[in-house]
Amino acid sequence: KALNKECVLTPHEGEFARLFPDIVGPKAIRAEKAAEMAGCTVLIKGADTVIADNESETVIQETDAPYLATAGSGDVLAGMITGLIAQGMPSFKAACAAIYIHAEMGKSYGAGLVASDLPDLIPFVLKDLV
Repeated sequence: KALNKECVLTPHEGEFARLFPDIVGPKAIRAEKAAEMAGCTVLIKGADTVIADNESETVIQETDAPYLATAGSGDVLAGMITGLIAQGMPSFKAACAAIYIHAEMGKSYGAGLVASDLPDLIPFVLKDLV
């Protein structure tokens, strides 16, 4: 196990293939194998984002937010995950929470979204959760 268990890898499909060239199969199985191999949480981004930890939990989040497929959007997601971890949330839960919030931000903004729009949307999504 190469990484600390609190680390989170957030590759899209192309990055995943470069990081784990020998892992093939359905997305959920690939995420689980990569999480076990790396010893951390692995989140494979996409329309059906898969999050797997190194202990046995796997979540599939259908984002239904195609506008998030834009440069820098994944960096915002990684920052959100990091912020939640820094506040004491376990990495797997932080990844699950962040991907949900991220998807809701993408849905609420719609067409024309650029990554720099996302941080301003966080309070609005969080307000709708409470």
